[in-house]
Amino acid sequence: MDIPSKYEPQIVEDQWYNFWMENNFFQSKPDSRKPYTIVIPPPNVTGILHMGHMLNNTIQDVLIRRARLLGYNACWVPGMDHASIATEAKVVNKLKESGIQKKDIGRSAFMEHAWEWTNEYGGVILEQLKKLGCSCDWSRTKFTMDEDMSASVIKVFADLYEKGLIYRGYRMVNWDPEAKTTLSDEEVIYEEKNGQLYYLSYAIEGFDEKVTIATTRPETILGDTAICINPEDERYSHLKGKKAIVPIANRIIPIIEDEYVTMEFGTGCLKVTPAHDENDKLLGEKHNLETIDIFNEDASLNSFGLHYQGKDRFVVRKEISKELKEKGFLTKVEDYVNKVGTSERTGAVIEPRLSDQWFLKMEELAKPAIDAVLKTEEVRLFPKKFENTYRHWMENIRDWNISRQLWWGQRIPAYYYGDGKNDFVVAENPEKALLKAREKATNNQLQLADLKQDEDVLDTWFSSWLWPISVFGGVLEPENDEINYYYPTSDLVTGPDILFFWVARMIVAGYELRDTKPFENVYLTGLVRDKQGRKMSKSLGNSPDALELMKDYGADAVRVGLLLSSAAGNDLLFDVSLCQQGKNFANKVWNAFRLFKGWEIADIPQSEAAKIGIDWYTNRFQEVLAEVEDHFKKYRISDALMAIYKLVWDDFCSWLLEIVKPAYQQPIDRITYDSILHIFEKNLKLLHPFMPFLTEEIWQRIGQRRPMEALIVSKWPENESFDDSLIREFSFAKEVIAGIRNIRKEKNISYKESLDLFVLNKEGFSKDLDVIISKLANIAVIKDTQEPVAGTLTFRIKSNEYFIPASEQIDVAEEVKKLEEELRYTKGFLQAVNKKLANERFVANAPEKVVSIEQKKAADAQAKIATLEQSLQSLK
Repeated sequence: MDIPSKYEPQIVEDQWYNFWMENNFFQSKPDSRKPYTIVIPPPNVTGILHMGHMLNNTIQDVLIRRARLLGYNACWVPGMDHASIATEAKVVNKLKESGIQKKDIGRSAFMEHAWEWTNEYGGVILEQLKKLGCSCDWSRTKFTMDEDMSASVIKVFADLYEKGLIYRGYRMVNWDPEAKTTLSDEEVIYEEKNGQLYYLSYAIEGFDEKVTIATTRPETILGDTAICINPEDERYSHLKGKKAIVPIANRIIPIIEDEYVTMEFGTGCLKVTPAHDENDKLLGEKHNLETIDIFNEDASLNSFGLHYQGKDRFVVRKEISKELKEKGFLTKVEDYVNKVGTSERTGAVIEPRLSDQWFLKMEELAKPAIDAVLKTEEVRLFPKKFENTYRHWMENIRDWNISRQLWWGQRIPAYYYGDGKNDFVVAENPEKALLKAREKATNNQLQLADLKQDEDVLDTWFSSWLWPISVFGGVLEPENDEINYYYPTSDLVTGPDILFFWVARMIVAGYELRDTKPFENVYLTGLVRDKQGRKMSKSLGNSPDALELMKDYGADAVRVGLLLSSAAGNDLLFDVSLCQQGKNFANKVWNAFRLFKGWEIADIPQSEAAKIGIDWYTNRFQEVLAEVEDHFKKYRISDALMAIYKLVWDDFCSWLLEIVKPAYQQPIDRITYDSILHIFEKNLKLLHPFMPFLTEEIWQRIGQRRPMEALIVSKWPENESFDDSLIREFSFAKEVIAGIRNIRKEKNISYKESLDLFVLNKEGFSKDLDVIISKLANIAVIKDTQEPVAGTLTFRIKSNEYFIPASEQIDVAEEVKKLEEELRYTKGFLQAVNKKLANERFVANAPEKVVSIEQKKAADAQAKIATLEQSLQSLK
């Protein structure tokens, strides 16, 4: 089979992906093998492939392909998340473009549009993952809105409600005015923002006196129902029992006392707005204050906003501050920096809002999940540093607000049958709800038409927290064969930004629903940043198009480029040049294959150099394999790739192939060729998880193979013992060869010219590798010597000295001059270092590491001086 001169990834990638798919190599069914299972962090149905997805899914594919080679029953379950807020927003915007309002068409029609949008645009990212080479079992693809997945969510809700863990409560929640829904505490991002502190004066009823309060939100004075002072604050003790008048609204409100007020903040007086602040709400409940909600669901002002009704809160802030100033209520304004909560989904500023919501009690549920990570280590986090973050979140957990004021999602299975707030039942379907309602209301005349289902849907995370269980049918059929075989899953690969959103909640669900962990290990990847350390984003324009990268460089090259990115903490610094490095590596492997496949084979004796070279590489391979295995155990995936990269590029291509390469137009012996082919195939196995397309293409070109002999289902190399003394000896020989090559380069001695080499051997270096040195450095004779050889060029490796007789083309006088100049400089350098080390103050006060560095400089300089003096002696 002719081998093309260039590796063309665009030609082979689709071919081999289709081959793997046609032969069902990605599919998994329970059998007698040990399972290795990964569930994909389901990307949003609205999503497209970006660099974060590329990194995360490359790592998952590396792990799953390696597991397949190790003989596990590898199962990688793909899927998508319905992403309630994001998807609904896209559908609403699409309808607006057609002049349609969501509220005008009703829930049923809206859901038809949402499904139509999902079927048209959803799943794009899964097709893009195939281009990356992801070997998911696509026959198992799940969507969180699939019928069985939704049924699982509803069943869990009903079961947890029956256990008393889910309740409905009137609470202060985080309201997203843009998405018009509540959010959980974890979906609120707090950011420091520049604002202003407004000082407002309130008149005291019946007195010619005013009291000043400070607020960052002057628009909310329209919802004030009290002013609070600290009972210990002597400045305001005379106001106890009096009343104040709210500016503009002219509403009379009480002045109350409570230790909650900090006397040092602002003026020491606090305006109390129970409808718009969590702490104000608590004060309101304690002092029986009126609650006035001044906002509509989009954060515009309602009728309590007086003449500002219908205007946006931020517009009102500007206008009301102007009015307050004109009427003499605004005494001063100061610049002020405070933390403002914004929606993780829409970026809108969160508005605290009182409403009826559904909550899941978390304190008791969290305890087994805390123990699993922090005590028993049944679930291990990599890197371990994230345990502190996990501990902080889980030990300070609050009840989870699980209801959302949306239509796209699993509708809450609560059914109302009367006029009262508590006239409802929770059931998996309307028929069961009717039976429960009849029993609870003691009314056998109730009909299905009398039931009204809750309008809200469940938080998207309430479906994805079941993911490792629900994808195997473990909620609806808790003892089915698949859940018993694949669960707990093996590894989870995800980003630290959803450690609490998703990872912690899956652990909670695992112990609550199945009394065991959902996975064994969690590998938390870093963010992909640009080479300047900035997070990649569309707004910065620093995020390359993932598909274009694969088109330009090939999927394997992009995978390698991502994983070779230099780590910054736990993040990855990505530069497109790394994809070029990946492409260069692919070409290096391809050209190595072309090189030895082009050799003529003959039944001739094997050379001693080839025998030693193969023996060395076999041991070196085992050394690197052990290193790679250790990296995988610690989830140092980039380090594993780098170890393989160096093995193949340096040890195999640059050294072994040069050692065994036959002379020009000469054949290679069959034993050596077969050994090289076997070694190369083992290299391909190590590389396959990282570069699946290239390695499969070469594997299939090596010889005719049946489908079940494909590389993807071959066997990972086995660990064997290795001779580290041979590896050390060879490393020494490589340094000698490098020393000779440096002299050739510096003195412009042709590589075709054979040289003699004299060795003053003080290290006890083995003579066995002389044949390697002779071949790779073109040395005619290697001789031992007991003393420096005059008239030679010299170099030193550790304490061994090497002498190459100078040829006629070397200008000895010029060489002596250069060596003398270098000797003078080195002696001056040593004198300066020794002077610093003789300074007792420096040695006493400098860090131990700094002193050690200076001492090493002195030792190195002394060794160099000895070598230079011997070189001069040999030339004179």
